[in-house]
Amino acid sequence: MMRLFSKKNIINLAGLLIFYIIIKLLISAGIVDYHLQYNLYMIGVNIILAVGLNLITGYTGQFSLGHAAFMSVGAYTGAVLTSNLNMPFIAAILAAAAVAAIAGVLIGIPTLRLRGDYLAIATLGFGEILRVFLQNANYVGGAAGFNDIPLLTNWTWSFVLVVISVLLMNNFIKSYHGRACIAIREDEIASEAMGVNTTFYKVLAFSIGAALAGIAGALHAHVIGFIKPDDFGFMKSIDILVMVVFGGLGSTLGAIIGAVAVTLISLFLQDFSQLRMVIYAVILFLIMVYRPQGLLGKKKFNFFKKGVKADASTGSKKSN
Repeated sequence: MMRLFSKKNIINLAGLLIFYIIIKLLISAGIVDYHLQYNLYMIGVNIILAVGLNLITGYTGQFSLGHAAFMSVGAYTGAVLTSNLNMPFIAAILAAAAVAAIAGVLIGIPTLRLRGDYLAIATLGFGEILRVFLQNANYVGGAAGFNDIPLLTNWTWSFVLVVISVLLMNNFIKSYHGRACIAIREDEIASEAMGVNTTFYKVLAFSIGAALAGIAGALHAHVIGFIKPDDFGFMKSIDILVMVVFGGLGSTLGAIIGAVAVTLISLFLQDFSQLRMVIYAVILFLIMVYRPQGLLGKKKFNFFKKGVKADASTGSKKSN
């Protein structure tokens, strides 16, 4: 516990609080207008999405193209609870995470035997099935979309949920369970021979990643106030995958940087509507050719650390 409250961790926590307060004051003073707030919230949404997919694809090695489907589950669940049932926002977020996690288990169990491209096709099929279902579900607006969602997402909700998501993911990866997921990525047969329950951990990775996507979906729905099934199609899953690959597979910090970078690139290219996708594709092509491991490779996220202690046998220091 004393190592957790080290000087470095206290400084990092203070930096987070100062950053939160500065942005909060700028918003209150009207310096950060609605357009900037919207993009700020979308950066938060994309960070949560990228961190969740990074657990599935980057750390566990399961190639998924259905992350947007989990996002849609969270978005529609949250929207129904706040708009139709008048539930508080916190209840909508928790329910969105829970329902999306259940969806992750449901897609994870039947696809356990699949790997690589076959798993990607299966998750893509799940996303398309869910999209068509939502298009024909009149209760949530069908193909026309879900209107009049209350705009409940604000800076506080976005900041807190991003911090919680990143810290929980970082701690999970450093735990025994996270190391088991990494072992599956490196060699599934060998990890199973060493006693790792590969079935359990692959489903666990899907459920946690899906839960984070559900949270991101709930935030997204309450930022724009309107959602439709086509918002969560194949291209949205590709966008999330690009964020993870862009930052670096198997790096939480890389997923964060990738989400921020891709969001800002899309924002700056809005004025070039005709050439937007061409320039976007060229930038990604250059990054993948000259930096195939992503911007940060597999650099670890060490914002909060428990400190170091000396090794009794060698006298060297090692992280805890």
